[in-house]
This record gives sequence, structure tokens and C-alpha cells, in this order.
Amino acid sequence: MAAVNLGSTGAHGGRGTDATGAPGTPHRGRKPEPATSAPLAPGAIVPGATPAAQAGPEHVTEPTAYDAILLAGFGGPEGQDDVIPFLRNVTRGRGIPDERLEEVAHHYRHFGGVSPINEQNRRLKAALEAELARRGVDLPVIWGNRNWDPYLNDAVAEAEARGFTKLIAIATSAYSSFSSCRQYREDFADALADTGLGEGPDAIQIDKVRQFFDHPGFVTPFIEGVRDGIAQLVGEHPGLDGATEIEVLFATHSIPTADAAKSGPAERGFGEGGAYAAQHRAVAEVVMREAGAAEVPWQLVYQSRSGPPTQPWLEPDVNDAIAELPAAGRKAVVIVPLGFVSDHMEVMWDLDEEAMETAQEHGLAAVRVPTPGTHPAYVAGLVDLVLERVHGTPVAERPAMTALGPWYDVCRPGCCENARLGFKPALAGIAP
Repeated sequence: MAAVNLGSTGAHGGRGTDATGAPGTPHRGRKPEPATSAPLAPGAIVPGATPAAQAGPEHVTEPTAYDAILLAGFGGPEGQDDVIPFLRNVTRGRGIPDERLEEVAHHYRHFGGVSPINEQNRRLKAALEAELARRGVDLPVIWGNRNWDPYLNDAVAEAEARGFTKLIAIATSAYSSFSSCRQYREDFADALADTGLGEGPDAIQIDKVRQFFDHPGFVTPFIEGVRDGIAQLVGEHPGLDGATEIEVLFATHSIPTADAAKSGPAERGFGEGGAYAAQHRAVAEVVMREAGAAEVPWQLVYQSRSGPPTQPWLEPDVNDAIAELPAAGRKAVVIVPLGFVSDHMEVMWDLDEEAMETAQEHGLAAVRVPTPGTHPAYVAGLVDLVLERVHGTPVAERPAMTALGPWYDVCRPGCCENARLGFKPALAGIAP
């Protein structure tokens, strides 16, 4: 999900980039302003969509000739001078003073002001390009971020300059919630409105691949990680009983309970925690089963909460859960960053620093398993998701490892509303 969660959207700030996303000659070099309306083709239901998706089917089974892939990331600072401008971007509209932002900034400053997330996305972009070339798929990859260079309006401007008008977007977030899905769709609307490229006969259209929480490409690295993590603990601690003395904690970003309740389509009736919690639990069950660890205790935990203490967020916190493990007879813990596609600040700080320190304080052996990153299965899976839309793959032929999927190509009405701000213009879904 996000590298920090203090709010939504952002203000101006940041260095310019060249067309590859590396620091260089500036073009737009700023986060776009919020859109006030989304481009809507005459008679269409889905704004800014390609013709195959405009009528709003749950799954698009009509082949679509896309021009390019839009890789959409969260963004992160790449030096000490970037940290506060980046956090201003993240929290625009919240009225949070720089003094409060500096309290969060120390996480970044601990690592030299550099979040690994941009480098992770550079590597993912290169890996996607290599996999596309290996398969003979001629689809360029354009990278844009929500909160830092290269911004999404930079990416859209690049697409226009290269003559691309039909983009299929991959957001670097697997689950359903406002911050992990709908906000990216709002970002697409913002980028088109900011550049003026969502209107007219040559308007750019942006579709989005389905949420991929239960796609084998995303799940496989975690299966391997849990299997290897348990084996590592048992190997390093002879006599450790994996069935009773190890617990697996599946960690994901906490979100306000009000937002969680609105995640996913309301008609699905997911109950407490909404689709967000339901998807994580379903994937965790699959991971434990496929890792051959069905008898090992596990639980879903949350991390990185922010906001006032009076606002309810999803619990339990990962550190609170770790603190309770010794009383349950546990001697070791496997921490699985199930909610994250790659290492970034919240994985490195909240898990590698704080959670591991908590485990040590309570006498627990601990291992944190890898995120998908550029795992070959993950990269191949993302290309598979793109090709589903290119070929119009029938639903029955789309892989999904839980009963919840395959998820929707076109987000359903009312999906993942921001409980605080309501609905804003967004692409790749039926309005609102």
C-alpha cells in the first residue's frame, strides 16, 4: 500500500524528471490538483474508459488493443530535502503543520531521507519490460507516482508525447480499500484533468487491471516465504515445535474502521472490516495451506496506524500481538508483510525495526519474510493481468486462489468510498 498514511493527495513540490523517471530535466514536476469532474464519453457509464469497458461490465471479455502500460506507484522521497515536501504531498488538505510531519519524517531520516519505494518501482518497471519482451508483447511501460517524481501527470504527458491513448494501469497495491484502490483511480482522473488530456477526439483513456490479492503471481512469493521462514526458525532452534511454538503474523496496513467497512461493493456484505479484511484473511488461509503449515497458528494483524486516538482503526496492532505470544506458549514468530507488494518505509521501519525489536524484547525468535518485489512469479502475474484485458480472457479462465475472486475489472458502484471526504471523480469504475 502506501509508504506513509497520514492522509490523501498532495501539494506541489519535488524535482523534475526525465521521461524514464530518473532525476533530470523537469517537465511538469508536481502533483496534479484534484479533478472536479472526470472525462465522460457520450453515453458512457465508465468515465475515461476504453470502449470495451465503458458500459461497465464486471469483467471485460472484449479484447482491447492497448498502447502502453501505466505503472502507478505511491512515490517516496529520495533525499533529506525531499522528505517534508513529500509528506506535504501525502497530507494535502488535512492542515497538518510541518512540526507534525517532522514526527513522521524521522522514519525517513533514519534511512538518509530515502524511501526504497522508487527504486523498487524502477526495478519492477525493468522486470516488467523484460518479461514483456520475453513473451513478445509490444507494450511500453510508463511509470508515474501519486506523491513524488515521476508524478502521474508526468506519465500521462509522456504517453501523449509518444502517441499513446489507450493505457492499462497497474496500481502497486493488491487489495480493495479507498487508499489501495479508489484513490489511485482518483489520481488517474486528477492526472487527466490536470493535463487536459482527458477531453477531445484524442483523449487518453485509462483502464485498470483487477485487484490481484488472490492472483497466484502475488500469492506465490508469500507461500514460499512462509515455508522458508518456518524452516529457518526450526533449523536455527532445534527442538522448536512449529505446530505449537511458532505463530505466523500476517501484517497489513491498518485503515480506519469506517473506511474498511466501505471497502468493496456494499452488496457483497463482507461485514466488519469489509472487503479489505476479508481479502487478507482469505489469502492468509491459502498461504498457510499451500505452505504446508495448516496446523501452525496464525492471525491477521495491522500496522502503521495514524490519525487521532479517538478514531477507530483496524486492530490488533502487530506489536501488541507479538507481546501476547509468550503467554500463549509461543517461542518464535514469522512476520509476513501480506499487505505490501514491495519493501518500503513501513516494511523497513514498522516491521524490520519496531516489530523485530518487540519480538526481541519478549524473547521471541523472529523472521520477516520477503515481499513480492520483483519475484519472477509476481512479475509474470502482472503481465498475465494485463494480457487478460488485451485478450478479453473469459472469467472462467482467470486464475484466483480464493473464493472471492477473480475480482472486478470495472469497480462497482459505491466501491471503496472515502468515509471522510465522500466520492470524487475517479476512472476505471462505475460512478460514483
